[in-house]
Amino acid sequence: MSTPIDYYFTPQSPWTYLGHERFVRMARATGAAVRVLPVDFGKIFPVSGGLPLGQRAPQRQAYRLVELQRFSEHLQMPLNRQPKYFPVGGDPAARLITAVDQQDGSAAAMALGGAIFRAVWAEERDIASEQVLAEILDAAGLDAARLAQSRSPEVQQLYEAHTQQAVDAGVFGAPSYVVAGEIFWGQDRLDLLEKKLAGK
Repeated sequence: MSTPIDYYFTPQSPWTYLGHERFVRMARATGAAVRVLPVDFGKIFPVSGGLPLGQRAPQRQAYRLVELQRFSEHLQMPLNRQPKYFPVGGDPAARLITAVDQQDGSAAAMALGGAIFRAVWAEERDIASEQVLAEILDAAGLDAARLAQSRSPEVQQLYEAHTQQAVDAGVFGAPSYVVAGEIFWGQDRLDLLEKKLAGK
């Protein structure tokens, strides 16, 4: 069995969306176990020195849009660089993914995550809406009860624990893939992660 991969992300990250399906395929091909860990970067940024998008310098914001277009075209993935529902709060979706991971396992959580990322970046849907999350759950064939479970104190505590785990691991951006303590930050590091998993 391969070393587990800790997969830290936030549901509203376009970079997580761009890398997710490739990461799913890579993990499946290598037999790697994935620990699905949506986290709250609103609590990580003050520790890591990061800034929310709206507080970044105009040059950085402009370049981000250029890079999103480049990667969207390079990967041949549909992406609205400035979607209707963005910025959007990611906590409800993050807790839902956590609840599904807890109840249905990592494969179901990964599939749900992919659907949520697409909802933001390809489908112009509001992932802060309970109705939208309920629709995504239903389309994924998952139990509707997961939505209520995602609001439980237990899931909130788990979400907070995963966020602290990310801080302790030195994570500062999404997505981050951590293997045996080594961080691979960003979907553009997936080739390097693949080499690590292959022992190269």
